[in-house]
Amino acid sequence: MIERLEATLAKYNQLQEELTKPEILSDVKKTREYSKEMSSLEDIVNCYKRYKKVLEDIESTKEMTKDPDLGEMAKEELKALEDEKIQLDGELEILLIPKDPNDGKNVVVEIRGAAGGDEANIFAGDLFRMYTRYAEKQGFSYQVYNSVDGTAGGFSQIEFIIKGKNAYSLLKYESGSHRVQRVPVTEANGRLQTSTATVLVMPEADDDIDIQINPSDLRIDIYRSSGCGGQGVNTTDSAVRITHLPTNTVVTCQNERSQIQNKEQAMKVLKTRLYELELQKQLEEAGAARRSKIGTGDRAEKIRTYNYPQNRVTDHRIGFTTNNLDRIMDGALDDVVDALIQEDQKRKLQGEEE
Repeated sequence: MIERLEATLAKYNQLQEELTKPEILSDVKKTREYSKEMSSLEDIVNCYKRYKKVLEDIESTKEMTKDPDLGEMAKEELKALEDEKIQLDGELEILLIPKDPNDGKNVVVEIRGAAGGDEANIFAGDLFRMYTRYAEKQGFSYQVYNSVDGTAGGFSQIEFIIKGKNAYSLLKYESGSHRVQRVPVTEANGRLQTSTATVLVMPEADDDIDIQINPSDLRIDIYRSSGCGGQGVNTTDSAVRITHLPTNTVVTCQNERSQIQNKEQAMKVLKTRLYELELQKQLEEAGAARRSKIGTGDRAEKIRTYNYPQNRVTDHRIGFTTNNLDRIMDGALDDVVDALIQEDQKRKLQGEEE
């Protein structure tokens, strides 16, 4: 571990030195690239510097324990320092786990009502509110780019972007099938019903990601918007549907005010979809890495149940249960997200040890 930490510190110092050179500072791309890499190492470097300082303090405090006047006080201080060393050991282990390069990115989220008819669409609307309330609590923003209303409320489909630092690192475990158990408002006889909605979470493909899209591979359709884009949205042919023919990937954007804006947004989302396809392909090729993840990330995988009569939420992948469904549906997802992150870190540590 120390060898890896020393190598990380050396790399950080090298980058710091490079960023003082005029030829680097005059190159915007290189400056951005080096600054980004330095930022990714900062937490490890700061933690390691604290760790080295604690080791030095332990050695000097051990000497003080031999002093007849200061010995007892030094022993207490030594115990505190050794406890801090153990804590920093754990922090450094986690920091050294190879990071997902997408963790810092914005996320594109798609929610669809699945089994359960109108109730599934209503539940899709509830999940949309849950995620957007959570985003707001994190200080993130969100933007809907396509939505299809359910006939009895909610959405048969809604697609949106959540923007914020490390948004993907917090929400990447949400892809899969979410199941709700409750008495639907559409149920006249008051019977308990189980319905599902599916969620897909993808890292937004930014300018650093090189996804080549050949214009001749695209079919672009323009039609009249039906979403909630504001005044005038239903009176002009401003909605855009782009089909990427080689992969049969379809992206629709209708919530911007103009055709040009909708097309720009649709192209961004298409790039994200194609990037996600590439990521899935890489994961399938690295089968062991995929198995070590929490869940497969597939839309069809059953990941969580929301039981309204018992006010209970259960995440089936990690066996996590909490009786705070009401708070979770209002965006208080922190306990669930923290449990998923901790389990993911634990599995990665076990994988490294093996």
